[in-house]
This record gives sequence, C-alpha cells and structure tokens, in this order.
Amino acid sequence: MRFKILHRTTYAYDSEVTTSHSEAHLVPRSLPGQSCLASDLVIDPAPTDYRERFDYFGNRASYFSLHRPHRSLRVAATSIVEVADSAPDPTDTLPGLADPGPSWEEARRRLYSEPDPDVLTARQFTIDSPLVTTSAALAAYARPSFPPGRPLVEAILDLSSRINDDYAYVPGATTIATRLDEVLDRRKGVCQDFAHLAIGCVRSLGLPARYVSGYLETDPPPGRERLLGADASHAWLSVHVPEHGWLDIDPTNDQRPSGRHITTAWGRDYSDVTPLKGVVFSTGGHHSLEVAVDVVAIS
Repeated sequence: MRFKILHRTTYAYDSEVTTSHSEAHLVPRSLPGQSCLASDLVIDPAPTDYRERFDYFGNRASYFSLHRPHRSLRVAATSIVEVADSAPDPTDTLPGLADPGPSWEEARRRLYSEPDPDVLTARQFTIDSPLVTTSAALAAYARPSFPPGRPLVEAILDLSSRINDDYAYVPGATTIATRLDEVLDRRKGVCQDFAHLAIGCVRSLGLPARYVSGYLETDPPPGRERLLGADASHAWLSVHVPEHGWLDIDPTNDQRPSGRHITTAWGRDYSDVTPLKGVVFSTGGHHSLEVAVDVVAIS
C-alpha cells in the first residue's frame, strides 16, 4: 500500500521574531517493509540556512534557520511511502507458537553477557533519558506482566494490553512537560504518554526499549476500525528480543504495528525525534501553534 503523508505545522507570533533555529524529523525512514519513495519540505518564509543529515539513530533530520524578521513560520512536509500490507515479523516467538522465545530474565541476562554488536546497541536503550526515568513505581506496575520465566514477547504484549485497559486516551490531558510519574497516576494521556509509560516499565526491569515516532492511516479501509492517534503524529515503542531484533508494540491501540503504521524516526524518547522543534529570538509575547496531519492511501 502506498500512502501520501502531509504534515503541516504553523507558528504565529504575537511579536516579530528576529531569528529562529529549527530541527525537524519529518521524513519517514526506509526499512524492511517500508520505503520512502519521495519527500519534500516546504518552509515559509524560506530559510536563510538549510541542511540535512542522518542523526545518531539513523533518522533523517533537517536543520534550518531564519535570520530576518518574521511573524509566522509554516512548514509543510509531504512524503510518499510504500508499506507492506503486513509489516515483516522481526520475531517468530508470538504466543501460541512452538517456540515462545527467551524468558524476559534470559533476555536481560544476554543483554549484559553477550558481545554481539546488536546486543551492545540495544543496551543503550536501558538507561534513563530526558523524558523517561526508571523508578520502583514503574517496575511495580510492570511486574504482573513479567512473572518469573515468562517469555519476553508474551510479557510485552500483556503489558501493552494492561496499559490499553487501564489508561484512557484523552487528548489535552497532558503536555510534553507532564512527568511520567504523573501519567502513571492520572491514568490518562495520549500516544506519546503511553509509549513513554511502556518504555519506562520495560527499562525499569533492566530491558531495552526505544521510542518510535510515525503516523497512522487517517481513514481506514471499509470495515476496519479507525485507530486512535490518527490525524496527528503517532508514537509506539520497540523492545529488543535476542536473536530476532526489535519488536514493535502500539499500546494506544493494543496491537502490533502493521501496514497502517508508518515509521518516521526512533530514539530514546520523544525529545530525540520531535517532529519540529527550535528556538526563537524576539522581544517577547506569545505564539500559537497549529498542526494538521493527513495520511491518505493512494494505491
């Protein structure tokens, strides 16, 4: 399936901005099961300086700055992405199969005892990051899903289901400044919160988990349920499974991402892969922000 993605961001400033510097993660990755066929970033006013690079995690990042007065900033990212109808399964250890895979304790042991480069890369996703701090409370919430000897994949899927059951999807209930311990207690939030919550739980047990930013199909095919998180950038998590790779889980919709999820970037948490962020220099005042996302199937 091919999708056209349009992500529009508009900042309007009360007072004149003299200089602004921005970073964007708006171009979807190309990876097994997903190909970014085309992408275009339109910035108004046109930037004084623009450059692209691949960041530490291999995401395509855009940097631009404006060095002349402006009262608004509009960024429109358009991408054409082809996604496999069913994303390739990085692990054959789903519940019910003959090989349930390693237990979560065995997966943790391998993480700190094997010199394999993939394992060493995964280990960095066990430590605290700017928006995800491990804690005893997160470990306590996770433990019912991680009894002794349980296969890691079964434990992760169970944790996703519990978060989906226990937490309400309520846009506006949190902001990016809301601490993870508050999310844990309030029992409501949005996809970024639920991804951070699951990551915090997994890391609090000494296991690696990374944050994935992307999109969902805006209008589902006939007969298929509309997923929560469409019409905005979406988020889920990946957990490393020894010998198999990274297992993606979407706790907001309690499912494994497939052909309706489009991956843009991944990192330690939202702060690594924010769609658009930056700094401005002005005489003061406030600003408004509007974001609109459309993901449309085109073939």
